[in-house]
Amino acid sequence: MQIPLQDSAYIDLHIHSTASDGSLTPVEIIETAKKAGLRAIAITDHDTLDGSVEALQYQHSSGIEILPGIEISANFDFGTMHILGYLIRLDDVSLRQTLKVIQEGRASRNIQIIKRLQGLGIDISHDEVSEASGGGQIGRPHIAQVLVNKRIVQNIDEAFNKFLRKGRPAYVKRYRLAPAEAIQAILRAGGVPVLAHPFTLNEKTEGGLDRILADLKQDGLKGVEVYYPDHGPDLTAQYQRLAHRHELLMTGGTDFHGTAKPGVYIGIGKGELRIPYRLVEALKQSASQTPS
Repeated sequence: MQIPLQDSAYIDLHIHSTASDGSLTPVEIIETAKKAGLRAIAITDHDTLDGSVEALQYQHSSGIEILPGIEISANFDFGTMHILGYLIRLDDVSLRQTLKVIQEGRASRNIQIIKRLQGLGIDISHDEVSEASGGGQIGRPHIAQVLVNKRIVQNIDEAFNKFLRKGRPAYVKRYRLAPAEAIQAILRAGGVPVLAHPFTLNEKTEGGLDRILADLKQDGLKGVEVYYPDHGPDLTAQYQRLAHRHELLMTGGTDFHGTAKPGVYIGIGKGELRIPYRLVEALKQSASQTPS
């Protein structure tokens, strides 16, 4: 989706590295972003700060602005809710303690998923999944990759649809924060909480989304990810209206995962996404107003 804003500097504020379920290291992401001509990026790994920590070590030598980021999964019964956090303090003790609890929940869930797959007669081990993760945080995409490698399924989508998605035989629900808890964890760390890809909430009406955003704003939400590869013109326009109505920041990113999400590229998504740098300036202004 081409954004109707004129800007000569572009950004990508939703990128995953090998610290979670992406296929590129933070350094490789920086190099890819530089080749794409981006001015700023944020590595927003799932429930971990490790990707941002590593990337920021190369901030001065990279020639590209790197925003500290994260993506936290929140509990939402009717769909999938993720809260992005930008410009957070990476050494914040409270946030790190919160993430440790989430990560322990992830680890427990992985073991249960593997046991369920074994119970279905599939030869799969935790060691194989750990190797597929490349040493980063293990998640369902890594389990899916092992299933692909073993030719049990043809691709990652089939692995999710056949085994790993909600309602499938190897699915296991995991611990998630309540939305307000995720938002407050980001705020306490000096960050700016933003609702990621609203379409995954599975709320089909603008009125329904309006009510959800009103509740989230009351919890402290500061922005909405308006610009995203899977947001067509109608959804983008809807999210713009909602952001204006609730006086929320607008952000955007590709949700780049590398080979784990084929056809999505840093900075341009599926080919036409262009996100202007001015959105970073608005984020910085908001972060400067967050109580420390």
